[in-house]
Amino acid sequence: MTAQKSVLQLSVHEERIRKKVWATVSKFSGVTSIAMDDKTGKMTVVGEVDVPVIVKKLRKICNAELVTVEVVKPPEKKPEPEKPTPVKPAEIVAFPVTQFNYPYQYHYSYANSYNYQP
Repeated sequence: MTAQKSVLQLSVHEERIRKKVWATVSKFSGVTSIAMDDKTGKMTVVGEVDVPVIVKKLRKICNAELVTVEVVKPPEKKPEPEKPTPVKPAEIVAFPVTQFNYPYQYHYSYANSYNYQP
């Protein structure tokens, strides 16, 4: 099934009914977007859904009529020009850290240096 853009004419006069309509339509699987014009009472539903089933459910809440159904074509993808690969700078090799970088650094040999007297 392809994506469809369907326009429904609804007679919604109260906010409570409007919320019920939104909740009912949004529960359908495959709906990608919903838009509603409150002045004209038109609702636009886009997605891969069965439109007559939506109209049947909405008629239980308010007066609903199907105005138009259009097939939504996916946007054409333009081939992107290939970008040249960025040149990596030369790697800098650092010298390994030794034990005696600092003059007063603790050394592991200090831990075992003690006077042992039997």
